[in-house]
Amino acid sequence: MIRKLRWKVVGLTMLFVTAILLAVFSGTYFTARTSLQQNAEQQLRQALMGSGGDLFRPGQEGNQPCFVAEVYPTGTIRISGSAYYQLDEATLRQIVTDCLAEPAEAGVLADYHLRYLRQSAPLGLRIAFTDSSLEQATLRSLVRTWLVIGFAAIAVLLVCCYFLSGLITRPVEKAWREQRRFLSDASHELKTPLTVVLSSAELLEEHTDGEAAGYVDNIKAEGQRMRTLVEDMLTLARTEDGQPKSAFTDTDLSDLAAETALRFEPVAYEAGRLLQYDIQEGLLLSGDAGRLRQLSGILLDNAIKYAPAGSTVTLRLLRQERQAVLTVENTGAPIPPEHLPHLFERFYRADPSRSDHGSFGLGLSIAQAIAHDHGGTIRAESDERSTRFTVTLPLKR
Repeated sequence: MIRKLRWKVVGLTMLFVTAILLAVFSGTYFTARTSLQQNAEQQLRQALMGSGGDLFRPGQEGNQPCFVAEVYPTGTIRISGSAYYQLDEATLRQIVTDCLAEPAEAGVLADYHLRYLRQSAPLGLRIAFTDSSLEQATLRSLVRTWLVIGFAAIAVLLVCCYFLSGLITRPVEKAWREQRRFLSDASHELKTPLTVVLSSAELLEEHTDGEAAGYVDNIKAEGQRMRTLVEDMLTLARTEDGQPKSAFTDTDLSDLAAETALRFEPVAYEAGRLLQYDIQEGLLLSGDAGRLRQLSGILLDNAIKYAPAGSTVTLRLLRQERQAVLTVENTGAPIPPEHLPHLFERFYRADPSRSDHGSFGLGLSIAQAIAHDHGGTIRAESDERSTRFTVTLPLKR
């Protein structure tokens, strides 16, 4: 949990930093592009205001060389100042023709890398051209520079954020560990007195009859419920500590599911439910066999408890690509949609009356922790026909 929280802090921080860098880069890029475009258009305006001999030449600092084409109503085209570009007359005339076909008064002819500006004149039309290659090269250089700076900054910030996230989450980690230690210690401390209470109740039962025997039965029943709660709390604490992956072994999930189904068949029969199962053979994964058996047992136990009498409970285990999908389904009243996201929270019950079944609301929390520890997921779905719990686990092959 702490590791996930730490990476969430890193992810959110990096998302925020990346957004800022993108905003700064975008602003810089569009500002530079606008400035270069305005400077080029200003030079083109000055070229249009001058005569052929007044055009900018490559020797003038800060200016790109320009050439001007004059188009007369008769169709005659006169071009001045084009010597720098070393273009033949046919190419120059084609450039002018393409420019006249453009709808905008100012723009770029991408095929020729030329920026143009058209202006009406008393005797026709004047068009000024200048090289846009330097403008585009400047923008490309700016993009490359920002990409290098951006990736370097993100890499440095990622390392810094990772170490800072450790400092940020340290108080949370400390509180979490103390909470789990308290839960484990309290559960262990409660086990001994509960054992004494249950043992004493059994001894009293042998020497008690009549009305007093009923009170002893109540003591035993509530003591057993408390023992179940303590064991569930211990299991949850151990599960959330996580099982080292090195302790996982090759496990046949198909065999585990079949064993669990056979174990719960008499339970379902006594409760007046029919248990059906469809298990695909040979599904192997790396995991803890005992905890995976507990996972399927929790889901079947829940399904049998809350299914109406005479209904059917179904367990399915199938392969979907590289995953094993375990589904436990029962019929009955649907779970309201607003309760579904909370079913895996500790001590949560969609229906408070479910406490009559001896449940404390920890089973699904344990099931979720086991699924996550094995790299899988668990989800709940409910509609008018049935309620389904689906576990997805990665297969070994």
